Amino acid sequence: MTNHSYGVFDADNHLYESPDVITTYLPREHARDIQFVEVRGRTRISVKGRIMEYIPNPTFEKVAAPGAHIAFYSANNPEGLSMREMSGEPIDCLPGFREPAPRLELMDDFGVHRTLMFPTLANLLEHALEGDPDLTHVAVHAVNRWMHDVWSFNYRDRIYAVPVITLCLLDEAIKELEWVLAEGAKVILVKPAPATGYRGSRSIALPEFDPFWARVQEAGVPVCLHASFPPLTAYYDTWEPGRTENAFKSTPLRSMLIRHRDIEDTLAAMLCEGALSRFPDLKVWSVENGAIWLPSLFRELEHLYRKMPQEFAEHPLDVFRRNVYISPFWEDDVREVIEHVGVDHVAFGSDYPHPEGLAEPLEYLGYLDKAGVGDADQKAIMCDNANRLLGLES
Repeated sequence: MTNHSYGVFDADNHLYESPDVITTYLPREHARDIQFVEVRGRTRISVKGRIMEYIPNPTFEKVAAPGAHIAFYSANNPEGLSMREMSGEPIDCLPGFREPAPRLELMDDFGVHRTLMFPTLANLLEHALEGDPDLTHVAVHAVNRWMHDVWSFNYRDRIYAVPVITLCLLDEAIKELEWVLAEGAKVILVKPAPATGYRGSRSIALPEFDPFWARVQEAGVPVCLHASFPPLTAYYDTWEPGRTENAFKSTPLRSMLIRHRDIEDTLAAMLCEGALSRFPDLKVWSVENGAIWLPSLFRELEHLYRKMPQEFAEHPLDVFRRNVYISPFWEDDVREVIEHVGVDHVAFGSDYPHPEGLAEPLEYLGYLDKAGVGDADQKAIMCDNANRLLGLES
């Protein structure tokens, strides 16, 4: 593992919410809308009467060990084991997964100086409440309040919890944005998907959302388009209806159809519908979406621009390289990512402590070594780029 003399910034860490994010922070009048229930001796989340299976243990009392899925995502499964079988035994949820002070101790043990801290449960709630924009905003605000009270949005200038902004209702989104900014948020999370409001779903890059993007650009905070429950699930269900939503179970066809189309399509919308040209200083950061989709998107955008250049204010690839930043997966070809977007637009993220991430964040240095990434570029990826995005000193 390469020696380094700089403070590593891990731009993709996760916390596990405690149950009071729902039982305490959700307004009393919505207590029946989202609640923990017992189903055959196991705790599940019920959302408006529907039992959600996406997260098997939503209390997070037991979780899969960090890095438990490394072999699966390395495509190294000669015995044909299921993801659950490859996960091994679950572990107790450590205090450092729940609270900031013990998390700092873990970071010190790992040699990580700073991190972005993303929620886990918010992913499920925003998906499960699609079609009810009012309750979606209520639930998201509950998650944000819990994060602020337990973690803060800036803990000792080392842990930056990332609040969620849902764009279902524009006025409510701007209201939530103003609240998190006032409470010290240095970065925000937006689901890479269409927004579903009173009039159905529509692209978040349409001009009707410009007041939101204008305020984000004015504030200078990066927008993390973090992996979420895939919006293409409904499309997949037309092929294999009735399958489970469990995040630890899949089928070969589901993996093929859903992949990471959500981030590819969201960025395509922001380029093709001109949002990133109308807001050239907007910083969009793809987190936990990998980068396998990047060459395909670049080829399609180049071809599209040659067919209808009159529809673009600027060449979309120039806009991408100006506005978009990528945190690739550990298994991605980082040299290829650098070739497409430039080393200054690549930032390290380990996904710790999720099972598909690295068991120890700095293992990523070994992947950079193997890819032949030089020391200066390693420092940019592991430290400088994330700090610059948040306006911090390295």
